[in-house]
Amino acid sequence: MNKFFLIFCILFSINLFAQKKKAKEPLPIPKWKIQGRFAFIFNQSSFTNWVSGGENTVAGNININYDINHKNENLNWDTRVISGYGLSYLGEKGYRKTDDRFELNSLLGIKSKDFWFFSFFTNFKTQYTEGYNYKIEPKSLVSNFFSPAYLSFGPGMLWKESDNLNVNIAPATSRFTFVNDEFSGQFGVEEGDNSVFSLGFNLTGYSKFSLMENIEMENIIALYSDYLGKPQNIDLDYQSNIRFKVNKFIKMQMTFHTIIDDNSSGKVQFRQLFGMGLNYDFHEKVTY
Repeated sequence: MNKFFLIFCILFSINLFAQKKKAKEPLPIPKWKIQGRFAFIFNQSSFTNWVSGGENTVAGNININYDINHKNENLNWDTRVISGYGLSYLGEKGYRKTDDRFELNSLLGIKSKDFWFFSFFTNFKTQYTEGYNYKIEPKSLVSNFFSPAYLSFGPGMLWKESDNLNVNIAPATSRFTFVNDEFSGQFGVEEGDNSVFSLGFNLTGYSKFSLMENIEMENIIALYSDYLGKPQNIDLDYQSNIRFKVNKFIKMQMTFHTIIDDNSSGKVQFRQLFGMGLNYDFHEKVTY
């Protein structure tokens, strides 16, 4: 009996020690974090015998965004995909494009000190379909798929406090602008060519924070100065998104998007969007 009691005590002690050791072990830190967002925004207005006048409109926008983050002790790799497309129907004027964008950002960082990383970034952006200038008759084709398309990459330094706040400085950025034959001679590309190379200074920044409960603000900015062209003419691409959470699947969103690029237009480009729609977010964390 004493032998069985002794064996029981030994086994119980081993099990208790194992449980204590297991409790002290920290939870594994996710090495991969994947966040996706699907949003459908719908707007509609209708007029019947309306004395003040008005035009029936129907508009819809689809946005599909992905954020993929990988990190370990010395490595940080962030990839962001921004994709959107929108159409509106304006009475007798028919269908018109309200949004058309595809952008891929990839930023690799090797830890230096504190929040600083040696970095290398890649950016690619274009649009999906034809774009027209409706202010003239007949309408004029001003863009198309891969016309223009921009590919930028280069080494630099990354300051990253968190996945929601970072700034990357790349003073030796290579940028290629591509067009097809139809747009040769536009967007900074010489007549007869389909691409142009530039070397310049690039700065990108990202921030996302909560304004108040159920309201978040996201800011994405990119600045570029071409050493080989007119370095004083700085290209700007700034987008601000404000999201109001109604419930898990319904959100209101305001988007303000500003572009300054002398090669594509001599004027400031501005786009504004406001609407309510379906929204679905999913998150996944992988520890290997």
